Amino acid sequence: MRPITRLLAFLAALSLGVSPAMAQSILRDAETEAFLDDISAPLAEAAGLEPGNLDVVLINDPSINAFVAGGQAVYIHSGLIDAADSANEVQGVIAHEIGHITGGHVIRTGEGWAQASKISLLSLIAGVGAALAGAGEAAMGVIMAGQSAAMSKFLAFSRTQEASADAAGAQYLSDAGISGKGSLAFFGKLLNQEFRLGVSQNDEAGFWRTHPLSGDRISKLRETYEADPAWDRPSDPAIEARFERVKAKLQGYVAKPAHTLRDYPETRQTIPAIYARAYAYHKNAEMDRALTAAETLLEKSPQDPYFLELKGQILLESGRAGEALEPLREATRLTRSEPLIASLFGHALIATEDKDHFEEAEQVLRASVGRDRYNPFAWYQLGVVYAARGDLPRARLASAEQQVMNGDYLTAIRSAQAAEVGLPTGSVDWLRAQDVSLQARALLAQKCDAERGGRECKAF
Repeated sequence: MRPITRLLAFLAALSLGVSPAMAQSILRDAETEAFLDDISAPLAEAAGLEPGNLDVVLINDPSINAFVAGGQAVYIHSGLIDAADSANEVQGVIAHEIGHITGGHVIRTGEGWAQASKISLLSLIAGVGAALAGAGEAAMGVIMAGQSAAMSKFLAFSRTQEASADAAGAQYLSDAGISGKGSLAFFGKLLNQEFRLGVSQNDEAGFWRTHPLSGDRISKLRETYEADPAWDRPSDPAIEARFERVKAKLQGYVAKPAHTLRDYPETRQTIPAIYARAYAYHKNAEMDRALTAAETLLEKSPQDPYFLELKGQILLESGRAGEALEPLREATRLTRSEPLIASLFGHALIATEDKDHFEEAEQVLRASVGRDRYNPFAWYQLGVVYAARGDLPRARLASAEQQVMNGDYLTAIRSAQAAEVGLPTGSVDWLRAQDVSLQARALLAQKCDAERGGRECKAF
């Protein structure tokens, strides 16, 4: 598991007001992404979306949350995975968020603000009129009342959207033949959290919320779910087993090792528990124990590509790059060159510092970025290979690709321009250098406009 910036998330951050720091906290892992893709595919199909076009993105954030930010992308916090007890619960959340996508709620949020702004503006005009008439206190009262009315208008709009997403999510679960028990169970967790935080569940409190009261949502959805033919349908045991692995792996990666070892003590010898401890040991720099855990997993399942990936990662990050090649090569083969695993294998080939491995590294890394361009780690490694072989134009192009995704737009423009000068005119890479330069310019202008509130930015 490795955190890698995705251009998709950074674009969402710039264009939709999501914090740009979000782009730096995205977690990418081959096994986790495959799991999220598989559990969301039937829901996407039920919603009339192309499953391959729905992107479920994992954010490294301990809070229990999920959201959409435009396009066909659902963002899930790591804290939500940790809080969930089943894959079925996560599917309930994804179904709800797909409801926001199909309802166009991100785009329509502007409508809610527009309605609220009209009330706010009218109250401001009325308040100014009262002030000019000499009624200063009355003017302030009019303005404050107008602001309150505007906010309540927007919150009512938001609650309507949430209720609509609840209904749509329930329909998608039903159409996909998936039980709503997980959805209700997760809403129950949210309700318990609100009780612990002292959040009131009365109607007056609900008036000032962006979401309907959790208790009300549970009541409405329970009636819908219990009447559905899929209500008593059990979740796929294979999917639930994968969920337990992903959840344990995630905790081992993001949590403090002491917390992971508390929740997954050595007395537990299940695959998820050993998996979690392997990451905890690795994070705690106990490489021998981490490697032993990885070997134990491989004894149970010798051809599991993710266990092979783990072993290779531990060896590589222990300074044993040569020993890491065999498990990483096999993991790459078994996953048919899954891009994230292939990029780690390419890194291991380079880390051997054996020039004889560089040709294979180039092939592996080019295949990786060919299937997943939004991987700055792979672009960086590819740049290293090109530089070592004296191919500076392509090294600069690879650097430009990486720099765009890391938000270093000025440097990306310079790198792309330098690459373009040295590449054969009209070649695929020459055209790509122009594309990267234009992309970096557009993103830089967008970033500048967001930071300066539309004021003219310095030419670049």
